Amino acid sequence: MTDMIKAQREQLARIALDNSDLLDELFTRLESSSRRERQNAAATLSAVASFDPQAVFSRIDAFVNALDRPEAQTRWESLEVLTHFLSLDSDSCDKALPGAEGALFDEDSGPLRLAALRFLCKYGELSQKHSLQVWPLLDEAIQCYHGDLEFQDMLIAVISFSESDLAESVRDELKDRMEFDAKHGRGVLKKRAQLIIENLDK
Repeated sequence: MTDMIKAQREQLARIALDNSDLLDELFTRLESSSRRERQNAAATLSAVASFDPQAVFSRIDAFVNALDRPEAQTRWESLEVLTHFLSLDSDSCDKALPGAEGALFDEDSGPLRLAALRFLCKYGELSQKHSLQVWPLLDEAIQCYHGDLEFQDMLIAVISFSESDLAESVRDELKDRMEFDAKHGRGVLKKRAQLIIENLDK
């Protein structure tokens, strides 16, 4: 995305925050039969949520439903919105878990997999119960995408996950998973793996 397009979307998002008609139109477009309209609406609504997630929280079901759309961008933009919602009401986001799991293992889109992992990590940070719920998915993703273009960014989300109050079994298994890279990895990969282990040892 160019800086100009990003700036235009952010400007439109700020306008939508004060214009209920425009906001309603964006949600109508999110459910459009046009892939391009859905993508553009999702991107703008993601910007709205980054400014004020409460402004669109009441429409959470629209974002959950958008996780079933075929195009990757609509799904990853919606996952970013849902990640913002976790700080407002995590229980309401439970319904997004199946869509997030599907996105995590999408074979065609790295950005979609990254957005799904970020959502699941943030969800898992909320409680030990949540960490147990998402850990099998995160563990599989760490193994599947090791070395992929997005893996370094995935590790940033895992670092945050490792700083939270995880269930003991999750802490132990995550530590075991990162041991090899912490000892034998190189560069940024090694440093991030070591940081995760340091967090888990605190």
